[in-house]
Amino acid sequence: MKKLLIVESPAKIKTIAKFLGPEFKIMSTLGHIMDLPQRTLGIKVTDDAIDLDYVVIEKKEKIIADICKEAARSDEIYLAPDPDREGEIIAWHIEQAIKKVIKNKAIVHRISFNEITKTAVQEAIQNQSIVDLQKVGAQQARRVLDRWVGYEVSPILWKKIAKGLSAGRVQSVCLRLICDREDAIRAFKPEEYWSIHGEFKHKKSTIVAALTNIGKEKAEIKSQKEADAAVAGIKKESYIIDDITDKKRSKKPLAPFMTSTLQQAAFNQLGFSVKKTMQVAQNLYEGLPLNDGTPVALITYMRTDSKRISETALAQARSYIKDTFSKEYLPKSPNLYEKATKVKTQDAHEAVRPIDLDLSPDKVKAYLPKDALRLYELIWKRFVACQMTSAEYAQRQVTFKGGEYIFKVTGSTLLFDGFLKVYAADDDEDKEDDKVVLPDDLKIKNPVDLEKIDPKQHFTQAPPRYTEGSLVKEMEKEGIGRPSTYATILTTIQTRSYTTLDTKKRFTPTELGMMVTKLLVENLPDIMDVRFTAHMEEDLDKIAQGDLERDKLLRSFYKTFQKDLKKFSGSDSKRIAEPTNVDCPSCKAQKLILRFGKAGEFLGCPGYPECKFTCNFERLENGDLRCLDPEVPKILDINCPTCGKPLREIIGRYGPFIACSGYPECKYIHQEKASFKCPTCKKGDMVKRRWRGGTFWGCSNYPTCKTAIFSDIEDVKCPQCKALYLVKKVSKDGTITLTCPNKECDYKVIKKSE
Repeated sequence: MKKLLIVESPAKIKTIAKFLGPEFKIMSTLGHIMDLPQRTLGIKVTDDAIDLDYVVIEKKEKIIADICKEAARSDEIYLAPDPDREGEIIAWHIEQAIKKVIKNKAIVHRISFNEITKTAVQEAIQNQSIVDLQKVGAQQARRVLDRWVGYEVSPILWKKIAKGLSAGRVQSVCLRLICDREDAIRAFKPEEYWSIHGEFKHKKSTIVAALTNIGKEKAEIKSQKEADAAVAGIKKESYIIDDITDKKRSKKPLAPFMTSTLQQAAFNQLGFSVKKTMQVAQNLYEGLPLNDGTPVALITYMRTDSKRISETALAQARSYIKDTFSKEYLPKSPNLYEKATKVKTQDAHEAVRPIDLDLSPDKVKAYLPKDALRLYELIWKRFVACQMTSAEYAQRQVTFKGGEYIFKVTGSTLLFDGFLKVYAADDDEDKEDDKVVLPDDLKIKNPVDLEKIDPKQHFTQAPPRYTEGSLVKEMEKEGIGRPSTYATILTTIQTRSYTTLDTKKRFTPTELGMMVTKLLVENLPDIMDVRFTAHMEEDLDKIAQGDLERDKLLRSFYKTFQKDLKKFSGSDSKRIAEPTNVDCPSCKAQKLILRFGKAGEFLGCPGYPECKFTCNFERLENGDLRCLDPEVPKILDINCPTCGKPLREIIGRYGPFIACSGYPECKYIHQEKASFKCPTCKKGDMVKRRWRGGTFWGCSNYPTCKTAIFSDIEDVKCPQCKALYLVKKVSKDGTITLTCPNKECDYKVIKKSE
């Protein structure tokens, strides 16, 4: 009997193949095989229905044909894409294609597994089902909503701001969070406050405590004058130990990872971007080769918003803890965790956990790539720790009093490490307390000597910019998007030049990002509203659960959206120009405006064409703008071959270039030439040219000859096939890779940049 099993990723094939017999043929769709068309909307709304025009994705025709060919001669067909909504739509699409070539539709089954193990795969085959059309409907609804916003809003942004911009239903709301935070930072006014610490001597011990109260009032000191008055009063008093409070404090282990918490912990502890975390986790899920070279899946499915743990996994964890640690580390009953956010848990899968605890990080470290090992160790330790006992602390608070001045200090001593033996908590709010060790011989009414007073001036701090970790946390808290989409969203807002990352990996919105956000908030208030977007995610969950019809949600959204869109599109069609408070230094009659051109943003005079003043600018910390002085062209010690005047280096629209200082009388522009002639026409020189996409090498006989090399080159012949040049690529770490452009030649060399 011939059986066909279809997965989403080709990386799973080797891992799954070792569990199944020779009667199974395993094939991959390589992700989605069909989607809405690229150049048209692909959605038709009528009174009767909302129809989607699916087309085959480019280069997927052969994959579909090969799968259908194999399906036509199979006795059983198992659809096994990933167990989420995207996987469900892939299963549905491939099912539609397969049913066109088979007679018995009953041989097509949908199966899914949360982990790639022999038991899980075999159980999935035994518990076959059908494609979940409710999940399909939820995916379609999300795709349609995203398509409407992207395809119908983006062209308006091209018209009003600049070409090439994009809007996204979740992407734009995420950008709004960043821009709102930036507005708060710019509007923030620091406020002065003072702290006062006293250094108290008790026998041989020195204890530092903070002034907390003056009389019955909380000590809130807001100026040096107030601080000086407090210090003067403090010095006059004698001090005793007024109170000692001892208590025990427990710290519970953290829940096992779900997607969002894994992304946050990997960013905070490993420095991984959200995108990198998901890529590495995907590899751990699909399987990596261990000691015998056979791929082994190491973790469960990494796209989940559930903290649920299967009974089998709980039993394995408790058994491992019992065998590895003393009995105090194993709680009487399993630790169970519930979702504690606004988002309703879909609970389609378990938490992210290791499949086999016996495959500890120490056992696999010799075989895993460095990043895979670090992420696996994080997941492994978090899971083991989540089923261990709490850590126990002895906490002591000591109060010193002199007259009306009250000082307090709190210290903690770890009595029992519990889960901390395996996994150090990364959300510790009491780290400072844990560093303070207080002596045991303190007694109430004992006198103490005030040896030193330390007043310090402080200023309140503006809210911090988001990092990837804190932005994911905020998106999860507000219910925006889903953890599986976070990586794509964060990548998009950077590639679209809406945000940049500073040296501390914090998101800073660009002028373009701020402008786009302001325009969308003013004209499309619903899709830019955080609560509206979160509510939409809940409705998508309802569709997946069968509690809401797909088209009912879409029609409700479309009605309001079209009304706002019509108003937005029909408003002033002129390019948006943001007014500023900067006086035009040329005409002195106008305030400069912020505009966006092909080369980026700039300040210009609205009096154009009478006043042609423009300048680059910088934004100061308080949000004000300041014109930058234009860069003075650098005069080179090289003469122009046409007129003899010195050449100069100028910054142009597409970067620096070298031209004659006698411009406009002499229009000579220096061009970098390769040592070889054009490989096509054999006559023209290959010269380096610049365009907005970067640089390329083109024939000097253009447009007669249109030969172009869209890469950097090493101007040497290939040592093997004698090709005229080598293709040169430089990575971020300075590594240079040289390859032959001749596809039949395999010459390649890698070297470090000097």
